[in-house]
Amino acid sequence: MDVSVYVCIVSLYTCIVYGKPTIRKERVHHEPILSRQTHEDNQSFQYDHEAFLGKEEATTFDQLTPEESKARLGKIVDRIDSNGDGYISMDELKAWIKRVQKRYVYENVAKVWSDYDLNKDNKISWEEYKQATYGYYLANPEEFEDTTDQFSFKKMLPRDERRFKAADLNDDIAAEREEFTAFLHPEEFDHMKDIVVLETLEDIDKNGDGHVDEDEYIDMFAHEDGGPEPDWVRTERDQFSDFRDLNKDGKMDLEEIRHWILPQDYDHAQAEARHLVYESDTDKDQMLTKEEILENWNMFVGSQATNYGEDLTRNHDEL
Repeated sequence: MDVSVYVCIVSLYTCIVYGKPTIRKERVHHEPILSRQTHEDNQSFQYDHEAFLGKEEATTFDQLTPEESKARLGKIVDRIDSNGDGYISMDELKAWIKRVQKRYVYENVAKVWSDYDLNKDNKISWEEYKQATYGYYLANPEEFEDTTDQFSFKKMLPRDERRFKAADLNDDIAAEREEFTAFLHPEEFDHMKDIVVLETLEDIDKNGDGHVDEDEYIDMFAHEDGGPEPDWVRTERDQFSDFRDLNKDGKMDLEEIRHWILPQDYDHAQAEARHLVYESDTDKDQMLTKEEILENWNMFVGSQATNYGEDLTRNHDEL
């Protein structure tokens, strides 16, 4: 492969997986809104359907009869019951809702899985990932002596390894599908948020002092040097002093960066899980049985169709 072509491919890959947006509103990670529908259960359960199934699946659900819907709902309930105790806890329901809402993440991982699982053991070891991503560079470092990409490789390889180890919860130096999903999409997993914050700091902290000062914060927006500062830059300086630099020491530390990019907004998944349990928990034990869910099936799925029949037969576990 021509070296310049390879460099372009790797650079593009790096941008896709690790690239950090320069626009503030894209960098800040908010919990997703579960549905654009109004939550009005006296009129419709459409909000609940979209929260529980995802928008696309809720839309296609009207192809099924009520009997078919309840039958498929029963299979979904079995999957939500992750510990197999016959009860759906608030945490299990919340985890399911969050998982449904980030289905696209699992679909993305499914598309690239075979590119990294080289020995087809349904796990991706660190060595497999390293060879698939950096193998050419590691074997031919002299070809990159005169390119700025050499710096990128040297920076990204240990950073990847650090992120991989953070995602590897069982410490076996190999990523199962959920662990690899956390590696590629750390912003979607609570246990990876420290990595997201640290990488954000490293991306913006140009002088390497472990903090982000006002100029580094403004430079992130990539405005052109020279001439008077545009109004939006002055606005961002005000944002920095008023809302970013919480302790007013002229710079952001890790906790202030966390507060900025991972704001503690309203937890929509938690609220929806509580709502579904409250409305369906006949014996008021704060848990749902399959019978209780099927008794109130129209709140969860209505008489609408889904492609879960196809999902349930897949070899991978996106959901």
